[in-house]
Amino acid sequence: MRIENSLKKIRGIRNRRLFKLFKCSLIAVVILSCTETVNAQKIDRKAVVSRHNLHLTKNDLRGPTQVGNGHFAFGFDATGLQTFNNDANTLSDWGWHKFPVPGGKDPYKYKGSEWNTQDKTIRYDVHNEKERDLYYWMRANPQRLNLGRLKFVFKGNDGKILTLQDIKSPVQDLDLWTGISVSSYEVAGKKVTVTTICHPEKDAISVKVEAPKLNDGKIILQLEFPYASNDEFSNAGDWRYPNKHITTATIGNDKAVFERKLDSTRFDVLLEWKGGGKLESKDMHTYQLSPTGGSSIEVALGFRDQGTTLQLPGFAVTRQASVQKWKTFWNTGGAIDLSQSKDPRWKELERRVVLSQYLMEVNEAGQLPPQESGLVNNGWYGKYHMEMLWWHAAHYALWGRMSKMDGLTSIYRTDLSYYIPKAKEQGYDGVRWPKTLGDRERWEWPNETNPLLIWQQPHPIFFAELEYRSNPTQATIDKWKDVVLKTADFMASFPVYNRRENRYILGYPLQVVSENADQRSTINPVFELSYWRTGLRLAQEWRKRMGLAENKKYKDVLAKLSDLPQKDGMYESWENIHKMWTVYNFEHPALIGAFGVLPGDGVDIPTMERTMAAVGQKWKFEHTWGWDFPMLAMTEARLGHPDKALDYLLNYPSFTWDEHGLSGGGVSPYPYFPSNGGLLYAVAMMAAGWDGSNGSAPGFPKDGSWTVKYEELKPAL
Repeated sequence: MRIENSLKKIRGIRNRRLFKLFKCSLIAVVILSCTETVNAQKIDRKAVVSRHNLHLTKNDLRGPTQVGNGHFAFGFDATGLQTFNNDANTLSDWGWHKFPVPGGKDPYKYKGSEWNTQDKTIRYDVHNEKERDLYYWMRANPQRLNLGRLKFVFKGNDGKILTLQDIKSPVQDLDLWTGISVSSYEVAGKKVTVTTICHPEKDAISVKVEAPKLNDGKIILQLEFPYASNDEFSNAGDWRYPNKHITTATIGNDKAVFERKLDSTRFDVLLEWKGGGKLESKDMHTYQLSPTGGSSIEVALGFRDQGTTLQLPGFAVTRQASVQKWKTFWNTGGAIDLSQSKDPRWKELERRVVLSQYLMEVNEAGQLPPQESGLVNNGWYGKYHMEMLWWHAAHYALWGRMSKMDGLTSIYRTDLSYYIPKAKEQGYDGVRWPKTLGDRERWEWPNETNPLLIWQQPHPIFFAELEYRSNPTQATIDKWKDVVLKTADFMASFPVYNRRENRYILGYPLQVVSENADQRSTINPVFELSYWRTGLRLAQEWRKRMGLAENKKYKDVLAKLSDLPQKDGMYESWENIHKMWTVYNFEHPALIGAFGVLPGDGVDIPTMERTMAAVGQKWKFEHTWGWDFPMLAMTEARLGHPDKALDYLLNYPSFTWDEHGLSGGGVSPYPYFPSNGGLLYAVAMMAAGWDGSNGSAPGFPKDGSWTVKYEELKPAL
């Protein structure tokens, strides 16, 4: 249409040859200047994935490299095992531990404190000095547990233990297409090759070690077990307390079973080997496997929760299963190819996309909402945050991997009945979703933020809508209907009606997305107001799909909910904020997410345009979090600034990505998987579009610098 309109303007050209030349040139310019998919040629998915295989050549403890299956992961260093990197853990969805409760107290009877809530008193699980011991216990428990460490012990000719500096010429390759890692290096005068693989369905790894004269005692495999860690970040095991846990070993000729007891935690570890080996106990929790064969040994290591079964597969079986699993993974769902782009940054963006897909599949594709650091280490004791579930799971819907999102979001259906009583106790209808939990223990992490945060409340409605758009069936409606309605019932009952001003207020006490407001006085945060509108609007649509009448309470709240607060032609983070651009211009710039992450309910676009420009100039990006940058990119894309969207994804030092694809930077802990999930959502949205967008790849520049080929990506809301 744009071409034809341009041609009409030059009808006065009499020279037909000149006209034809101009027409051809104009069409060529338009084609070159548009960023579109090229569907005539199918994407070579293996080529896209394989050009970003890991190829590491340093003795760098940063990382680690991982193999895993979404609910179990094994991290390792340059040796192919967990030899030198203390951040190389073995973590799972089920591997949790609780320290003994102080004084035998019951965390479900934690009293917290009563706070004034819009002229009434409500009890919250906030700090209570009289319950100090229980308060800190609830913060730390349960915590994820490092299930065990498999490492090498290297010895020199003199029998001394070798160190990281003795590893020479290391090369580690991770084939993303097969999920197989091969580590090669020289140590103790030998050329060593280690192949590391995780079984795609079992909580087990297989390792093959190859080296000349492997039976000369210079290369030994060591399996060791820690106690649980009380460290809030990183450490998932504590090696200092051997008397606080029990390991009971049953050792055979080529296999062993280790029964583990840590307070109330019970699980088994299975070890099998092929090619000759002798297993010996070195101390209470350490066992050494000395190869007795000449040049290779195959080792299988598996973990089973109490009450489960596990048959360890051999190396060849695990290898074939990994090859098939990853081939299927990469050949299904969405794909994007940026290799025909002229902008030299295309390869880095594509690398981040590919590695993020791999890492999310390894760390965050199980049946339990993930923690921010996935299955790499124990950020925040390994607890999962339901407020962050959007950043971990929403991208799966846009990438055509709905079953992955379904696994992580099933908690809304299975746990619905647990959180209805809390809403009722506080005087609200429906269900009030918590922020931070751990495992299947349903007490909330008590402090002055978690019980008062509200932006996670509409998440399940958003997830339900994503699934319905992917699968608009009665089965989807039946699956989500109770969750949607109970969630919306709370949302409609939570705002306080101000009769004098004839409006509903999202009122105190509440904590905003950025968690830097005064909980006792803050009202009407921009992001939450817009999300409330989106959630209630979608809930009304779901009622229609269910054959139900429009809910009058939802309608009344939608009609009278406070406007998004603004001052001087720009939005403010919350209504009664002071000195926003000089004092509160740090942490999450969540106000811009109302027209980026969210579709913009209640947003005035020119006002958001001015606000986004001010954020870009005045925000302290060194004091932000990883998912802020994909959020900023989404907003710039919706505002029609694709060049700026790409800058936020690629050009900010606070949005760092290492060679593994792990992200950190700013105030984010390392690693920080909401960065990966956010990037995937943003890139899918920029390529496949969103409600109301026009044309292909609307989030990429149209100046010919980017050529975007994609398959099976879905548009965002």
